[in-house]
Amino acid sequence: MPKFKGSKNYQHGSKSCLGVLVTNLGTPDAASTSAVRKYLAEFLWDPRVVEIPRPIWWMILHGIILRTRPSKSAEAYEKVWTDEGSPLLVIAKKQKVAIQDKLAQLCSGPVKVELAMRYGNPSIASALENLKAQGARRIVLFPLYPQYSATTTASTFDAVAKVFTKQRWMPELRVINNYGADEGYINACVQQIQNHWQKNQRKQKLIFSFHGLPKRNLMQGDPYHCECHETARLITEKLNLREDEWQLTFQSRFGKAEWLQPYMIKRMEELPGEGVKSVDVFCPGFSADCLETLEEISLQNCEVFMEAGGESFSYIPALNDEAAHINALANIVMQHTQGWPECSPSYQKSDSSAVKERAIKLGAKQ
Repeated sequence: MPKFKGSKNYQHGSKSCLGVLVTNLGTPDAASTSAVRKYLAEFLWDPRVVEIPRPIWWMILHGIILRTRPSKSAEAYEKVWTDEGSPLLVIAKKQKVAIQDKLAQLCSGPVKVELAMRYGNPSIASALENLKAQGARRIVLFPLYPQYSATTTASTFDAVAKVFTKQRWMPELRVINNYGADEGYINACVQQIQNHWQKNQRKQKLIFSFHGLPKRNLMQGDPYHCECHETARLITEKLNLREDEWQLTFQSRFGKAEWLQPYMIKRMEELPGEGVKSVDVFCPGFSADCLETLEEISLQNCEVFMEAGGESFSYIPALNDEAAHINALANIVMQHTQGWPECSPSYQKSDSSAVKERAIKLGAKQ
């Protein structure tokens, strides 16, 4: 029989709360080859990420990729690493605190926010254990991926479900699948772009860059491609942009298979020859700046664009912990907690002593 984790420290009358598990993709623990190898081994072994049959993929992953890619990726991480650590983790920690503070204002009852990474640390298992220890009997799972994909959101749910398979008493769970069309999120994106334009001269063309996926994923029903287009369309409508003033692209292609197009790096090679000498680039699929935005976009793609004849390349930072972004995320949580007591205006704190007394009368241990 399977071994289930109990709640040995549970006491009748213990305080309960609403838990919010905020997650992102992950990051290595250090900008070193060994740390990156460990991170990539976990990330690339996920069958949601790479759908090649396991025996074949194991040989490719361990025989080729993990022998060559970690050192190259470590060099890239070194370019963006901060004194505090990985940019993604540093920003994610700030987001966690800001969301906690905002929800404390919006909710009538106690709310606890924990941060986890799908791959690496802090782990999903440790974050769920923290919520459990704080009495979270209702949990909102909030993967910070505005657009849904099986490779990201569904993979995160897989990891959460795996933890719960070993729990004797699992909490109520709600999952936020996506929010790329949420009005608050769209408004935050628009504000971020407009603020950038106010501080910096607006360029000829606004380029949206989303993380790519193999085209095979789209053909098999993953809605990510469509949701990316919806997000970009909603932003440009708010900005009143003409079709020739913006373009959507996809970045981070890996391997030889066809991925979602147009490819960001290819468009950076082509645009100067088409008369577009200056571009603004915004990545509305990334809730926080990370290797893919700070190194791949800001450095690699900028270099390609300038070498192809471009004159000005400007990266618009991700929403990170901007107030408008935090407000939008907190409001999305509120939308998904309707009916739960902690978010009800009529919330009343339970009398824990009375609950404990009744339990003891029924035979519970003190």
